[in-house]
Amino acid sequence: MIRKTRLFTPGPTPLLPAAQFAMAAADLHHRTAEFRAMYTRVLAQLKEFVGSKSDVIVLSSSGTGAMEASVSNLTSPGDRVLVLSAGKFGERWSALAKAFGCQVDLVSAPYGGTFSLDEVRAALKLETRAVFMQATETSTGVRHCVPGVAALLKELKSEAVLVVDAITGLGTTHIDMDAWGIDVLIGGSQKAVMIPPGLSYLAVSDRAWERMEATYNPRYYFDLRKERKNAKNGESAYTPSVSLIAGLGAALDYIAAQGGGDLAKGRAMLVENAETISAMTRAAVLALGCTLFAPDAPSAAATAVLPPKGVDSGVFVKELKSRFGAIITNGQGEMKGQIFRIAHLGFFDYLDTISLIGALEQVVHSSAELKVAVPGFKFGDALIAAQKVFAERKADEAAQNKCLCGRSSACCSMQHSAAK
Repeated sequence: MIRKTRLFTPGPTPLLPAAQFAMAAADLHHRTAEFRAMYTRVLAQLKEFVGSKSDVIVLSSSGTGAMEASVSNLTSPGDRVLVLSAGKFGERWSALAKAFGCQVDLVSAPYGGTFSLDEVRAALKLETRAVFMQATETSTGVRHCVPGVAALLKELKSEAVLVVDAITGLGTTHIDMDAWGIDVLIGGSQKAVMIPPGLSYLAVSDRAWERMEATYNPRYYFDLRKERKNAKNGESAYTPSVSLIAGLGAALDYIAAQGGGDLAKGRAMLVENAETISAMTRAAVLALGCTLFAPDAPSAAATAVLPPKGVDSGVFVKELKSRFGAIITNGQGEMKGQIFRIAHLGFFDYLDTISLIGALEQVVHSSAELKVAVPGFKFGDALIAAQKVFAERKADEAAQNKCLCGRSSACCSMQHSAAK
């Protein structure tokens, strides 16, 4: 039987064919008029994709480079900062802030959970200079309440800048950077924009640019002010990833085309696609006798799943890869063997999701260990559950009044009250 490798991982994600062609044809020198025209256009498109009037900076690095740039450009040694952490990438904020000499206050939640706004309120201090958080915690499949935190900072008239790692949040969560009051919003190329790893990008508010003039942590390659100055002339400060920038332009063209030429509409459709297929996946894995690892605040970027009791999550990871060429991810660090993660961001659609769910049913059916752990298993249960979700969401799509952050509860009530 033929096996076709398919990525269902939260980065790298499947590549957009049009972006692959653009990258292959990107035989440009970066100090030419042709490149400057392309780069200027891509930067303008990125502002639309992010959904902000703020300047957007592109770095030739993974998302962690943009995270580091946020810390080094916005803090000075000894500054007090607040990190909101509930997983491996929240822990990365803490490590970065400490590496640059900051005093780190921490609000943490157990893996699979999120922090409350009351906890954030209690941890904020008058001298807090920055708040660092994720929009979605990829290691656990959790979505955090960014609008709630932003509204809290406004309410308290805090001088802290709000920095959000939206590397897997952009394209899977409705985010309004300007209205909410986010100061730095970070994205990465290997996620919802469907190209290979190697680029990160940051939308930076006027308040954050002003803060950079008063900070003195060391920075050189990741000096955002230098990149901003060069970007005004259609150039990067150093040698850029030319082919990736060409691919990014093609990907943003594709997203705009999904919205009839409107990039903002295409972005919203990309988010709704992720919301739909993540909801299908959650229903399917529950029908297979699994449990959601983040039931109270699930992200649409990736679904984290607890396997049936007594089963190592690696069974699902290994069987899907060996039998069907479908690549999902195990848990990270201490969660390895405890959860598996299925991604939904970027170039995934209904048919991809249905095929993976069918493969999951085959894995349960063929594994003696899983048959014991899932008594009463029947072919079709997971597929039927997913199909029902899809049909219901499509029927309700026009009439449904959805919260911008994809959640109900205190997050939404705070967001909506802040918008009034």
